[in-house]
Amino acid sequence: MKLLVLGAQGQLGQELAALCVARGIAARLMTRRECDIADPSQVRAALDGASPSVIVNAAAYTKVDQAEKEASLAQKANCDGPALLAQASADRGIPLIHVSTDYVFDGSKPSAYVETDPVKPLGVYGLSKEAGERAIRSVQDRHIIVRTAWVYGVYGRNFLKTMLDLAASREGWGVVNDQVGNPTGTADLAEALLTAAEKSSRGGTCWGTYHFAGQGDATWFEFAEEIVAAQAAFTGKRPVVKAISTEEYPTPARRPRNSRLNSDLFASVFGIRALPWRERTRNVVKAILAQRR
Repeated sequence: MKLLVLGAQGQLGQELAALCVARGIAARLMTRRECDIADPSQVRAALDGASPSVIVNAAAYTKVDQAEKEASLAQKANCDGPALLAQASADRGIPLIHVSTDYVFDGSKPSAYVETDPVKPLGVYGLSKEAGERAIRSVQDRHIIVRTAWVYGVYGRNFLKTMLDLAASREGWGVVNDQVGNPTGTADLAEALLTAAEKSSRGGTCWGTYHFAGQGDATWFEFAEEIVAAQAAFTGKRPVVKAISTEEYPTPARRPRNSRLNSDLFASVFGIRALPWRERTRNVVKAILAQRR
């Protein structure tokens, strides 16, 4: 298997790069500067130059609040780019694995979302990602779309790192306690994507849309509490995290109150699940704090 990973500068892209090195997987890793997926000439050059057996697209516009003011940029990165990439990969007979999001749902369902639930994005970011999914399905039969949620890890910027920074500098702060989801470690997500890539490279009939997220539910407040507790074992600092409502922390973009994703289909097809989110959180906190020493 020979991979082409796009979006290699992001937190997931960097995790994929590290896992490919650890496993000895041949991979061409390209940042947005090296290949803007919304640029036809750059996409053609990347695919023809790398000659991959599978493409993993981790490139995206992920600034949820800023997207409300930058709709055209979000559309370009999350829909126009994936559409172009899907067509180019289909023309060359190369399978495409694409990462999507829980934000394609409105959060009104009382239980975890499954792949066949109707989509209804609340904001520009979710709309652009859902449009990207539809664009891929319309031109590329050999696709795997993986929706995930609440992603964090040792690379890039994410909620977990923000909580660690606050724990190092403040005595306490508030975190929303009425939005629930599945915190997902990039280590688990990268493992899942490579597993899907390996199966698709062998010609498996595994095409379609899947959910993959961390095991177990949490609110943002519960996630923050676990991060703070994990870091206390290393730093001795025990700030107080206060539970607040969504209304007490207004943001430009509306968030789904329920972001839970049912990952059973992915597990049945690919034989892999994420670690329980509390276990993965402790592992990531330990790794980050070890780097900072």
